[in-house]
Amino acid sequence: MDTLICPLPTSCVVPIHKSPRDYQAYRISPGDTNRLALVFDPVIADMSLTYCVEIFDVGGKTPPNRHQIAVEMFFVLKGEGMAICDGKTVPIQAGDSILVPPSGIHRIENTGLGRLYALCIMVPNEDFAELIRSGTPVALDEEDLAVLGRRDRF
Repeated sequence: MDTLICPLPTSCVVPIHKSPRDYQAYRISPGDTNRLALVFDPVIADMSLTYCVEIFDVGGKTPPNRHQIAVEMFFVLKGEGMAICDGKTVPIQAGDSILVPPSGIHRIENTGLGRLYALCIMVPNEDFAELIRSGTPVALDEEDLAVLGRRDRF
């Protein structure tokens, strides 16, 4: 039996590097109580994914939404809230992960006393990055930059 040998690449692709000050944040709709700071999207990453940090103001939440084919994942960086999917509710806090399957009607709500920060990854993109970029650009403040730079705990 012949063995297929794949040679190691002879060149190195330089990874894309960004820091929190490079992230552009948006409110999708003017009355939204959450902001999305884009980290990587199909334009930047050259692949069908969206990676952002979702920032919820006190009492903030996403509108109920769903995706036809995309899986959406959340990792809570800071704060407390509720994740609701297809009528099922679970409390979430820093360190928790949520995986929302395609077609699950879901939303995230901030139930804590401070902002809720969650990494959000959607694969494939399913026009999520385009929806975010169609919103209104907003600035990240010093609290946001402290959390995203992990300076808030030190």
